[in-house]
Amino acid sequence: MKLPPQLENLRKELEATKKLYLKITPSFSNKLTLWESKFGGEPYFPKQLEYPKSPDGNPLVLLAQINFSETLLLENFPKEGILQFYIDSYHDLYGMSDEDLAEQTYFRVIYFDKIDLDENNLITDFSFLPSIDDPDVILPFIGSFALNFTQKYEPMTGCDYRLETMIENFVSDLEENIDYYDLLDDYFDLYAGEEHKLGGYPFFTQDDPRMNFDEDIEPYELLFQMVSDEDADIIWGDMGVGNFFIQPSALKNLDFSQVIYSYDCS
Repeated sequence: MKLPPQLENLRKELEATKKLYLKITPSFSNKLTLWESKFGGEPYFPKQLEYPKSPDGNPLVLLAQINFSETLLLENFPKEGILQFYIDSYHDLYGMSDEDLAEQTYFRVIYFDKIDLDENNLITDFSFLPSIDDPDVILPFIGSFALNFTQKYEPMTGCDYRLETMIENFVSDLEENIDYYDLLDDYFDLYAGEEHKLGGYPFFTQDDPRMNFDEDIEPYELLFQMVSDEDADIIWGDMGVGNFFIQPSALKNLDFSQVIYSYDCS
């Protein structure tokens, strides 16, 4: 693990934070089945269920869909089934509530533990969804993308609030005068975490919202992240990022009802 020289004395602690995650690489495709992993496009959705809508009655739009039979395994993550992330395409903050990040009104996280491959039982006509030609529609991208998954390891990223606390405490214990912000910037240059991913550690353009959470609750860990990606023409506002977090106990129980969603941009 490469480190700024001044952080060598923290090597043991930083290496202990290494975590397995799945890097996601999108490639544009308009020939995806309803149940394949994808960014955008038409979701897998059984006919007998109520399609997710905003409080205003707007059908939500699929942001991402993960079919876990197509991915490599991650600890506590589903081994099968489909996990979906929806957002309101008419919402100024891409469906995020800045008052309550867990309020699934203008966004939704849905998990299907079993997959029905009979299209007769699925919604196949999505003409009711907002049109991309509507000038009021706000989305990070247009179209759909097939997804490729790669297993990787990473230490805590330079954006994670716990890393900031770790380095701040380290600097305060030193006798020599070292600039905390310079050291944090040097580490961030090595480990920004700016990738599409499942699991691992987050990237932010602003502050980590979890730093304001009650210290007594179970910490939230990264579930899914979609970054701005010029190669794929995915842009969140001003080169921002969308993050979804979950508590490990909830993930283990496949309970996605209290996922928190954060969007920020430069």
